[in-house]
Amino acid sequence: MGVMPVGKLLVNMSLPMMISMLVQALYNVVDSMFVSRISENALTALSMAFPIQNLMIAVAAGLGVGLNAVLSRALGAKDGQGVGRAAVGGALLLTVCAAAFMVGGVTVVGPFFRAQTDIADIVESGIVYTRIVMVGCFGMFMQFLFERLLQSTGRTVHTMISQAVGALINIVLDPILIFGLLGMPKMGVAGAALATVIGQWIAAALGLLLNLRDNPEVIGEIQGFKPHGATIRRILAIGIPSVIMQSIGSVMTFLMNQILIAFSSTAVAVFGVYFKLQSFIFMPVFGLNNGTVPIVAFNYGARKRERMTKAIKYSVATAMTIMVLGTLLFHAVPDKLLMIFDASDEMLRIGKPALRIVSVSFPIAGFCIGCSTVFQALGFSVYSMITSLVRQLFVLIPVAFAIGRLTGDVTMVWWAFVVAELFSLVLSVIFYRRVNERVIKAL
Repeated sequence: MGVMPVGKLLVNMSLPMMISMLVQALYNVVDSMFVSRISENALTALSMAFPIQNLMIAVAAGLGVGLNAVLSRALGAKDGQGVGRAAVGGALLLTVCAAAFMVGGVTVVGPFFRAQTDIADIVESGIVYTRIVMVGCFGMFMQFLFERLLQSTGRTVHTMISQAVGALINIVLDPILIFGLLGMPKMGVAGAALATVIGQWIAAALGLLLNLRDNPEVIGEIQGFKPHGATIRRILAIGIPSVIMQSIGSVMTFLMNQILIAFSSTAVAVFGVYFKLQSFIFMPVFGLNNGTVPIVAFNYGARKRERMTKAIKYSVATAMTIMVLGTLLFHAVPDKLLMIFDASDEMLRIGKPALRIVSVSFPIAGFCIGCSTVFQALGFSVYSMITSLVRQLFVLIPVAFAIGRLTGDVTMVWWAFVVAELFSLVLSVIFYRRVNERVIKAL
């Protein structure tokens, strides 16, 4: 982390994360691909379930960012006590949050779906799927914990292995449980949810095993430590803005679904399909982000400014390159991408211009994600939170609503994504210049 050439280090740290995130994106797509074979209403139900699923991931990943930053900084400063306290504090926080979502799976799922639509088939499918995913979410939270512990010491290949195993198990179980193959009962959307939960639990178990076997820098420091209030507060100080930043996507998705359902349930299905498809582009960039955060945090703790700035430049350039390729793909073959989900003629009519329009914003998003990486690594996650709030709630939703009302054309609504990303770009540049002057140049 402190001596390897930065370009090679970034590849070593990020490539396994990018591959594992791609596998993660693959099994998200496979879930919806198989469910779309049940019916378009089942696919719409999964689209409406996305805000809750995304909220769980946002909480786990956001707290993971806080844990990663505090843990990596302690490792960079050779503070063994800080390492142990960070690991224990992160485990406690993720366990408490998992318990809260498990309770929510019993209490809030029904009202959540009935507030969105009165189509009985969609409501029933959505409740069944979401309830299973929430009640079984402890495996997902532990998976994030064990992967972040490995990632903090540069063992991203181990992280890739645990994620890939969980994802592949999900992919294999999906058709078996959904359609009742190999003597199993036909479970429909419940089978898709159960396959997801089983994959997450197995990935968590593997992550625990890899930590116990190969991560002595962290595991060796945990023994004997109890939760430490100051360390937990530091994790929360970095993690909560990241949680809010990623949770905003859940609120945005819920509100966009309400805007689109006024046009048709097919428009909601298209929006859900878009999120599955764009994950193939965004997930590798988020993997790059996850690999870059500990590099920047470690070298900040070690007071090595040149290595920090190189890592930032390489990361932003790589993120933007991936996003440009994603834009070209969405423009070239939107119909083929939609047919992965057995798209009807109406879904193709709405979906083809949607994919082309929204993908215009991808390169801008790549730059903004690169800036967000710096903010998270250096303890300025609040800047990322503000940028996300402005982009997804204060700009995207009002603009989408206004365009929909003024034009009555669902195709025009998708331009709101481009407008929102331009606002995000302006804020990201302003905040990055402030961090650069106050922190990076001061080293």
